[in-house]
Formats: sequence, structure tokens, C-alpha cells
Amino acid sequence: MMNCIISRLFTPMTYQVNPDCQELTEFVRSVPDRFHRQEGVVIYRGRNELRKMTYQGQDFVVKSFRRPNCINRWVYGTFRPSKARRSFEHANLLTAAGIGTPRPIGYIELRRHWEFDESYYITAMSSCPYTYEELFRRPFANEDDIIRAVALTTARMHDQGYAHKDYGRGNILFNPKPDGVQIEIVDLNRMDIGPIDLKKGCKNLERLPATPHMHRILAETYAKARGLDEEACYKWMVAYRSTQPGKIDNLY
Repeated sequence: MMNCIISRLFTPMTYQVNPDCQELTEFVRSVPDRFHRQEGVVIYRGRNELRKMTYQGQDFVVKSFRRPNCINRWVYGTFRPSKARRSFEHANLLTAAGIGTPRPIGYIELRRHWEFDESYYITAMSSCPYTYEELFRRPFANEDDIIRAVALTTARMHDQGYAHKDYGRGNILFNPKPDGVQIEIVDLNRMDIGPIDLKKGCKNLERLPATPHMHRILAETYAKARGLDEEACYKWMVAYRSTQPGKIDNLY
């Protein structure tokens, strides 16, 4: 354990690439330089930044995490995995469980003067064009099917013992297809892992907006998938959602 910590302290660059993506190792290692050169197209800029980058004809999404504060510069990457590493590891867990998430490619961590400094998480570009939030911006002909697909994906995650700690409207992607609805979950650095009962499962959905009709579909589909009581699920979902301040869940 101590040897591992010492090794990480004195290694200016730490990275990992998925075994089936070894041909992308050079790209992963080059991500910090590419980011500093402002390469790619900005998808989102806030606390963290997401950029779309193209390499050898393939599109990727690179997430750059905000530089941590002084204390966390010592904590991350030494005693606690970085957000980039956790995102990568959690994505691999979901993928292994058959739960949709953009294909995890790798992550990279950088140190300066022995302190943790930067981290990046790299995935393939998702083929899902919409986020859950779009359900409140425009009508979809198969809206009920989309909600059912979200409920089934959530049930599968919870059955595996995975609870996304920021399970909100921007972190669920979907793609309506002729043969069904594709769902992908993103922003995976914060995840609870362990048994999830009815109440904990319903509480995990509290940040997800839903009209009464949507809550009915969510509750019924989720409950059936997990062998739980449908009415109890509905009541708990509505109750937990009502604790979110200033939330008015109206469509369009």
C-alpha cells in the first residue's frame, strides 16, 4: 500500500486505457496538451469542461475536471481516487452490467510539484442526441416508452447495487429507435454502491422531474422490474420529489 502511494506521488502522469482500446493510448496521453491548445469543440463549460475531439476519424468526449483545492490536491490520486478515475471505473462497472453509458476509453491524471493537479476522462461520443430534460422542452411521439426505458435502466442499476448520486435531468441520455429506446447514463464520478431497497431506490429519483402521469409510469415500470409494490413506489417517488425546493414539473 505504502509503495503504491509513494509511486503515485512521484509519478507526474498516471493514466489507464481500456484493454480493448489500446490503439488509443497515444491519444489519451496527448489529451492534456490538446486541451491546453483549445483543440476540439466545447460542449459544456462550467465547473468542469467537456470538449468533443476527433482522432483518426473517431469522435470522443473529453471531460476536464476542475482543479481541486489545496487539501484535495493531496487527497485525490493518493488516498482517494480522482473524479476522472472514478468516472472510468464506474463506467466499466455499468458496461459490465449491461447498463448503457458512453464507451469508456480511459482517464489521465497529472501532478505538478508532487501535488495532484489535473484530470481528464475520455469516452466515445454518445449516439444519444437527447437528455431527459428535452422531455420538458418538446413533445415526443413515444414519450411513455422513453419514460419506461428510463425506469427499466434505473431498476437494472439498482438491482446491481449502483445508485447515481447526481441522477438528474442532464445525466440521462436517450435515443428513440424503431426497435426501442436507447438509454445512456453519464457523469459517473459520484456513485453509491451497495444494497438498494424500495425507499432508497425511490429517493434516488428525487432530482428527476416528472408530471403525475410520468411518475405513474416510472413507478409502475420500476416496481414491476424489481418485484416491488407499485403503489408504494409511486407514493415514495412523489413524496421525495416534493422535497426538492422550487420544483414545478410541467411539460413544455
